[in-house]
Amino acid sequence: MIKANGQKVKDNFAIISTMRPIKAIILDVDGILVGDKIGYNSPDPHPRVISKLRKIKEKGVPIFLCTAKPHYSVEKIIKGANLDNLHITQGGGVIINPLKGHVLNKNLIDHELTTRIIKTYINNNTYIELYTLDNYFIQANQKSYLTQIHTHILQKKPSIVANLSDESTKHETVKLMPIAKNEEDKELLTKLFEPFRDQLTLSWGIHPIALPHLFGIVTALGVSKSQAIEMVLKQNNIGPDEILAVGDSLSDWQFMEPCGYAATVANGNEELKKLVQAKGINKSFIGKSVDDNGILDIFNHFL
Repeated sequence: MIKANGQKVKDNFAIISTMRPIKAIILDVDGILVGDKIGYNSPDPHPRVISKLRKIKEKGVPIFLCTAKPHYSVEKIIKGANLDNLHITQGGGVIINPLKGHVLNKNLIDHELTTRIIKTYINNNTYIELYTLDNYFIQANQKSYLTQIHTHILQKKPSIVANLSDESTKHETVKLMPIAKNEEDKELLTKLFEPFRDQLTLSWGIHPIALPHLFGIVTALGVSKSQAIEMVLKQNNIGPDEILAVGDSLSDWQFMEPCGYAATVANGNEELKKLVQAKGINKSFIGKSVDDNGILDIFNHFL
């Protein structure tokens, strides 16, 4: 038998029999559930994927979404699949169950830091967004095609304000998002962040429909998806060895590495694929592309 990741298996039953029962699943969203085929798997996953998520949840396996997006951008997935449990949003900045309106954790960025970093990026002609728990904001003179792209991705229009740094003083900020035009621009924006690296955390994410743009995820110091997942697993009394984690970018490895099982898709980062496979044939899998609903291959393999 040939698996989707090209590994030859002489006795598939023997491999499956060595697996420990998977008690929960952690899923990245963009590039795993959501792709770039508008109307097919964008802005929402394909109906077959939603149906499968719902069936898995009905069998008693909780599914934790782990995304840089705010909760309102994944609420259709959560409602459609009835994922009535905690989810990691805003790059780890917020842990929330939107169906119950329960916020387990919310990490806020200091007002003074928020103002300084907004001014730094705007003064360097960088498009930047400010996120609160339930809304996001942009400065009026920055409205552009990026606003349209991100409105599609987030399924919500931003609040447009005259001055973003002034507006930030009125709100509790959970995330700031400078957007790089490409890899080269990402390096520049990372250098601009250097004065803040001892006070804030910067990570990077992508979305298939927005490439070559890259999304900077600025959160309070120490905030990460892995740190948030630790809190969620402790809350649910589940050990990492019993978890299947699925992501597509190298930054996702931070929450995938501690988990007993790891998987990615054909469109995933090449370095990430190597790290996934290094877990061993019994504990890893690479499915088809997100645009071929590769997450279903992963579920069929492990479950």
